[in-house]
Amino acid sequence: MNTAYDPRAFEPFAVTVDLAVFTVRAGALHVLLIRRGREPYAGAWALPGGFILPRESAETAARRELAEETGLSPALVADLHLEQLRTYSEPGRDPRMRVVSVAFTALVPDMPEPAAEGGGDADRARWVPVDRAAGLAFDHAVILADARSRVGSKLEYTCLATAFCPPEFTLGELQAVYETVWDTALDRPNFRRKVLATPGFVEAVPGAARLTGGRGKPAALYRPGPATALHPPLLRPTEGPPR
Repeated sequence: MNTAYDPRAFEPFAVTVDLAVFTVRAGALHVLLIRRGREPYAGAWALPGGFILPRESAETAARRELAEETGLSPALVADLHLEQLRTYSEPGRDPRMRVVSVAFTALVPDMPEPAAEGGGDADRARWVPVDRAAGLAFDHAVILADARSRVGSKLEYTCLATAFCPPEFTLGELQAVYETVWDTALDRPNFRRKVLATPGFVEAVPGAARLTGGRGKPAALYRPGPATALHPPLLRPTEGPPR
């Protein structure tokens, strides 16, 4: 141990976690927000998150804070696939003290409603359409924008879109995920051709079909295939009409 090291020579600062958790509800991309119950920004909406305890990892803190502030069950939160987004360390991002935040993002197909009353720093939690998530506390608008951009990009080269779908889904439901996240209308035959031509992206469920509300025959059902990456990638249109 270096006896010349003096931790008091460095200004202390805190480390927090923030989470951008997305789902698709009623044909729109939603993010899970909490309303802050205390200062700073009391009454403002924010991403779930909080301070990392001395003997916690960042991911452990993220799961704990998500369960505490939203009322979602610890078992459900424990099963979420969290992906580290980036670190936010601009001075002044938190009025209390110097705070560095490790941000995570998660994508879920059909999460339950959070508890009516939150815990920790939160007094309420709810799903909010991303396009209506304005006036967020701290620098959470920046984190949310970065997270949405990351999700949109990952849909191009990974099989992430199937995480938004039920265990068995139609190609129309899968297309709706892409259109919702990218906010762009896609050509149905072209999308179907690309998906079915991509090795391991989806697998047909033998003999299964679902009525989709149209006049045609029931739509075939699919489930996620074994692939995790898309070769070739399914690139979003460079130009196209917004939905």
